[in-house]
Order: sequence, then structure tokens, then C-alpha cells
Amino acid sequence: MTLKILIIDDDDLVSISLKKALNKLGFDVEICLQGGEAHDYIKKFEPDIILLDIYLTTHNGIELLKEFRQNGITSPVVMITGYADVNIAVKAIKTGAQDFLLKPIDLEQLKVILGNISEKIELSREVNKLQSILEEDNLTREFFGKSKAIQRILTYAEKIANSADTTVLIEGESGTGKEMIAKYIHQNSQRGNKRFIQINCAAIPKELAESELFGHEKGAFTGAAQKTKLGKFELADSGTILLDEVAELTLDMQVKLLRVLQEKNFYRVGGEKEIKIDVRVIAATNKNLEDEVKKGNFREDLFYRLNVAYTKMPPLRDRQEDIPLLAYSFLNEFTRRFQSEKAMISSDALSLLTSYSWKGNIRELRNVIERGVLLMEDNELRPHDLSIQNVKPSNSIFSDEFVLKVPSNGIKIDTVLKSLIEQTLRITDGNQVQASKVLGLSRSKLRYRMEQLGIHLTKTFK
Repeated sequence: MTLKILIIDDDDLVSISLKKALNKLGFDVEICLQGGEAHDYIKKFEPDIILLDIYLTTHNGIELLKEFRQNGITSPVVMITGYADVNIAVKAIKTGAQDFLLKPIDLEQLKVILGNISEKIELSREVNKLQSILEEDNLTREFFGKSKAIQRILTYAEKIANSADTTVLIEGESGTGKEMIAKYIHQNSQRGNKRFIQINCAAIPKELAESELFGHEKGAFTGAAQKTKLGKFELADSGTILLDEVAELTLDMQVKLLRVLQEKNFYRVGGEKEIKIDVRVIAATNKNLEDEVKKGNFREDLFYRLNVAYTKMPPLRDRQEDIPLLAYSFLNEFTRRFQSEKAMISSDALSLLTSYSWKGNIRELRNVIERGVLLMEDNELRPHDLSIQNVKPSNSIFSDEFVLKVPSNGIKIDTVLKSLIEQTLRITDGNQVQASKVLGLSRSKLRYRMEQLGIHLTKTFK
């Protein structure tokens, strides 16, 4: 889809030349030369991105941006200014600008900024599509992501789903989405319109496990005096049952589960009537069941009965390209739950999220976003909102130790800043994204500091 850009700048020569350049890049562009007409142009043109000059003849661009946000105009805004003033730049960002550019406009820099914004817009559209999928409670491929690792799993899951009876074993680290892939198999099978019952075997008290799985008759044991209870297998009849953390079942319960898998019938606790069932069994575990068999913790015959079809969910660190989509879906979930305004994730924060090795996988990522939404100051999630998690970057190349020695005759702060930025750029081979992350600055602030201190990207940093 062609993105639409509105240029709000009263310099007609700059606007016209900029429009021609953006048209060549494939954007649909309109020009507004009067700040007072900006709202009408936005209403009529419905731009995806707005380029807004800070100093218009009759209007102040930052004040216009405030009006946009107050009126519910959420299109990303890139501010344009002819003055390298850090304070103005910071004010623009705090007001809600996505980024800013100095005149004369560097087209290569503009391409990078528009490229980043375009990716966010596309990601946002994917998230909206994902949200409609979640609301329908019908899982599709888009729900899981688009990495090769997860797409291979989904293709295999669809093949497994063709059989309505084959037992399935799903292994994988905690938080990788084993429950969701089990539900996906169920929904794509002939049993998809029947019940999907899930039980966490690790959460059941050992003395109640049999009752939870197979039910009990009234008076079968102390506490069972009220009424007959149906077990999870009976509730799942004609559908699918997921035995999550199946490795936590005792050996006695494993024997009883094996019998149910073999004979398709069971007795309630304290019951004399044989109950026949037609259930597809999916088992999930964060342990390696084959190793558990060798250790004597899991019955070998049950392992082979469960392991007819097998898949292993990949950890989040092996599917980093799915992190932005997952992060935005969680962001939308929690902004709605906490009745917050629709929010964005800054480029630096997104880069930070994708650079971590998530030990808790998707579940941990979800928790990080939830806490970030609770603590963020405005409608944008930034790196400092995530730092409360005490998570260290998995690929960090920097030491935690920092020593600054001040000479006896003193030193100017600008000299210190210039040296610090130059050293960081050397370490990162001129990568401004990584340098800004190390220095705790946004890329925009870093660029303004470089401009202010006369730092230029030369071969020294590349």
C-alpha cells in the first residue's frame, strides 16, 4: 500500500522539491503552505505521515502538533527546523514528534526516518489484524508470527491436525507458546468445533490428580460428599485435552493415564460404571521426556504412547523477527486494559527488546511490556521504561565499568561530551542506533549533539 505524506511548510520551493523527491521514492505527497489550513488538509488527505515545519509564518509547528494530538490525529509527525537547537528538538519529541530534521534536508537521512516510520505503520497494521484474530478467538498463522522457525512448526501442526486421533507431544522452554500451538492443532482438526480442555498437571495436588482427570462419585472420599464431579477427560469428550506439564504426573498417575490412552475408557474415583470417551490427547512439557525416561521419572511405555507426533516450540531468541509484532500486540492489550491512550514503541526501545535473550520467552516479554505500560510517562514506550526489568543485553560489547579522570587544570563539559560520543562511535563502528543506546540518548538527541559539537561521521567511525 502506498503511504501518504503531508508536507506542512510555507517555503514553497523547499516543499515542491521535497514532494518531487518523495514521489520518486513511491510516496503519495500533498503540500500545505498555510498552517491555518493544516487541519483541513489532514481531514481531506488523511496522511499516514506528516512533515511539519517548526517555524511557519503564522503558526508555531509545536503548537500545531499539540492541537493535532488533542484532536485525535495520531499520524507520525517529523518536525523540520532550520535551527540546531537541542531544547527545541527535545520539546518537539516530548510533544509527540516521531523525529526531526535540520534544513537543508539530507534526503538520505529522511529516507532512513521514513523507512523506520513505514515499518512501524506496517507493523501497526499487522497488530490490528492480529487483534481482530484474538477477538474472534480463532488462531491463524498471523497470530504466531512470520519467522521461518515458527512457520515450520505451523506447517507441521496443520499436517498433524488432519488426523483427529493422533496423540501429540509438544516440548519447549517455559513461555514459548506450547498451549497456543496445541489449541491451533485442535482448531484445525475435525474436532475444532468441540471442547478444548486444558489442565496443568504441575498445579494439581497429587492426592487430587485422579479426581481432576477422571472425576469422582459422591462420597468417594472426604470432601466428595456434595455431588458427583466430572473429570477433565469426560468434559473433553469428542474434543481435545491438553495435559500441560505432563512430566509432573506421578508414576501411579502415569499408569492410569496409559490405560486411558490404550483403552479409551476409565472409572471415576469411587465409581463402578465404565465411562467410554473419544478424546484427542496433546501433552506438553518444558522437560525432555526422553531424558526423564532414562532417569526413571517417566514411564517409557507412556512416553512412546504420547510421542506419536512430536514438535518442539522454538525459544523467542531464535525467532527475534517476531518480537516487534508480539511486543505491539501486548502493548495494545495492556493499553486497552489500563484504559490508556493508543501507544507506540520507540525505535530505541524496539531495538532493545530485539537484542535481549529472553529466558522466560514470550511470557517474559509480555510481563516486560505490561510493567512498561504501567510506568511510561506518555504514549510512547521508551528504553528507560524497560530498564526496570534488570535484564542485560545478550550481545552487549560494553563493560559496566566507567572511570573519568578530571585534569588538575579542569576541563570543559563539551570536550568531555565530544570525546565520549567519538569513543562510542568508534566502538560501534559508526552505528548511531547502537551508540545512542549505549549513551542513553535517542538517535535524534545524539544527532543534535553531534551537530552541536561538530562531530561528523567519517571513515574514522565506519
